[in-house]
Amino acid sequence: MLTNSIHIAFFGNSDFSLIVLKELKKNGIIPELVVTTPDKPQGRKMMLIPTPTKIWAENNSVECVEPEKLQDEAFIEKIKNHNLFIVASYGKIIPKNIIDLPKYKVLNIHPSLLPKYRGPSPLQTQIINDEKNIGVSVMFIDEKEDHGPILVQKKVDIFDWPVGFIALQETLAKEGTKLLAEILPDYLSGKLKAKVQNESEVTHTRKVEKTNGLIDLQNNPYKNYLKTLAYEEWPKTYFKVNGKRIIITKAIWQNNNLEIQKVIPEGKKEMNYQDFLRGVHN
Repeated sequence: MLTNSIHIAFFGNSDFSLIVLKELKKNGIIPELVVTTPDKPQGRKMMLIPTPTKIWAENNSVECVEPEKLQDEAFIEKIKNHNLFIVASYGKIIPKNIIDLPKYKVLNIHPSLLPKYRGPSPLQTQIINDEKNIGVSVMFIDEKEDHGPILVQKKVDIFDWPVGFIALQETLAKEGTKLLAEILPDYLSGKLKAKVQNESEVTHTRKVEKTNGLIDLQNNPYKNYLKTLAYEEWPKTYFKVNGKRIIITKAIWQNNNLEIQKVIPEGKKEMNYQDFLRGVHN
């Protein structure tokens, strides 16, 4: 449990952020303010959908703000009295004048062993690279992307590797939050020292685009399988037949080969892959 003198603002948007919030609560750490992005139009009807963190805040009676711009004076006024910021998958570069506000700085939970896999897609990229050295980092945020000094890291053993994006996200979000909760008392009392990242070991990840899901079934079956795992949530893995997109919804690695089990052909419902093949060849 933290003392009443610690006032936390949490920055996050995604399901990863939501898992972190739930784990923080389990450890008796409840932010006084959640900062997220505004509702976004989604689906065919373009309905405004709130972020998972906004929904969590509403369900837990925690104040939530959704600034369009972090430089808005009203937003800065709102957060300036919070003395610790925690960030998890917020997706925006936080400007220096915001970073400089809290007494206890800005801590970020990042799902890789930095300086490897900086950037917007560390989970997907580690799966696609068949990375065996998996872990989490708790670091200070500075003005550059995932560049700040590392406070603590932990290697995480994934016994059934490779795993899908959803499972890896949950595991590393939970492990990262537990790690933060464990070290927070020592950090706040000044007992922990951060370590500057080794720039010679840096690797970067890129934003996942819809086109990243396209695979060639004639080449690299294991790489294709890793893609089905990495992109299981979005954008999904797909191949094309006669110019139409065939989305893979279920596939396994068996007998040293990618075995597709279920697909959704463009404009149709999900079906067994063998049924799809019969339709193509008839």
